[in-house]
Amino acid sequence: MNIYFSGIGGVGIGPLARIAYDAGYSVVGSDAAESTIVDELREAGVVVNIGQDGTFLEACHSDAPIDWLVYTSALPEDHPELVFAREHGIKTSKRDEFLSHIINEKGLKLIAVAGTHGKTTTTGMLVWALKKLGVPVSYSIGTTISFGPSGAYDPESEFFVYECDEYDRNFLHYSPALSLITSFDYDHPDTYPTQAEYTDAFLTFVKTSAHTILWQNDAEAMTVSLNNSLWVLPASEQSQIKLAGEHNRRNANLVLKAIEYLNLASNNLSVEALESFPGTNRRFEKIGDNLYSDYGHHPVEIAATLSMAKEISDRVTLVYQPHQNQRQHLIKDQYSNQFENAETIFWLPTYLSREDPMQAILTPKDLIVNITNKNDIRFAELDDKLWSEISRERNEGKLVVCMGAGTIDSWVRKQLQK
Repeated sequence: MNIYFSGIGGVGIGPLARIAYDAGYSVVGSDAAESTIVDELREAGVVVNIGQDGTFLEACHSDAPIDWLVYTSALPEDHPELVFAREHGIKTSKRDEFLSHIINEKGLKLIAVAGTHGKTTTTGMLVWALKKLGVPVSYSIGTTISFGPSGAYDPESEFFVYECDEYDRNFLHYSPALSLITSFDYDHPDTYPTQAEYTDAFLTFVKTSAHTILWQNDAEAMTVSLNNSLWVLPASEQSQIKLAGEHNRRNANLVLKAIEYLNLASNNLSVEALESFPGTNRRFEKIGDNLYSDYGHHPVEIAATLSMAKEISDRVTLVYQPHQNQRQHLIKDQYSNQFENAETIFWLPTYLSREDPMQAILTPKDLIVNITNKNDIRFAELDDKLWSEISRERNEGKLVVCMGAGTIDSWVRKQLQK
């Protein structure tokens, strides 16, 4: 089967393309720009074109007819590749339908990792632990990792571990054998206009899962009905796993319970594997001396990351790029005491993506109104002046965390290369 991936460099589509390639499908694809995931795919042998005006897809289809075009949610309906595919009778779908096809065709048991925060890290932890325990595993993680490609198919595997995102209701297209819910807070207002809709989606996800492991406070927040298909962990349960960051220890505990439920290894071996977890990229990732990059863009994530940073250093500086103006309207009143572990804060303008053109753009001053530690908040831009400030803070021995889901990570890495 010939599969074409449109948006192949993205964190959702890219790993899926690698899985399809490993599983024996003929794979080609395109993206608008180069990326780390594109580099990974090319290294594996996948042909990727930069540019999406439809000519590459047309050439591929002429050479060997494309059976299925899988596309990213970011593609507009009038995108040239979608238009070409539909005009030429090529099957089109988002990633969920194609991934379900692979899982069913290969007879895999799906382990889905869902939740508002912590999905990527927890998925990475589970994949890492299974690999360390010698359990063959196929998987898809929404970031690059140091211990393998972002997505992989192992013909010996019984399980498929998947970072199951609630955005675009992606996680409702599966029937997991086991689900882990890492956390629950209202998010993605562009998909779920109300908190009730967000909650209903998670409740539906739980119902479609054969078994679910989650925390008691999240079960209560979702008002989930307790039954034998749920393993609810008390919020007071202390993890025996030694990792930096309370949220990392909580996530690792979920993984420990999953391995116990699946009866794959002894508790001691599982703990040993988890304590050696190297982390995933963009999740409190050390990219230089006294310099870390983090994907956090929600108050709960900000607090968790700064708490972990404080375990490492008494002097923490945060460079924060809020993500999506639409999201800021939702969470601006939640910004309060989450920043107290930061000695200095450089606050950037909001990264704009998938916005409502009728909605007023909130400024940095609008967003800091309720923050409790305003003593040293500085408004900044991604420019040479900011890099000079970051360099000075690092040289003074402060731990600098550059946080956000927009352009801040790529900007910082470019500065390091100069």
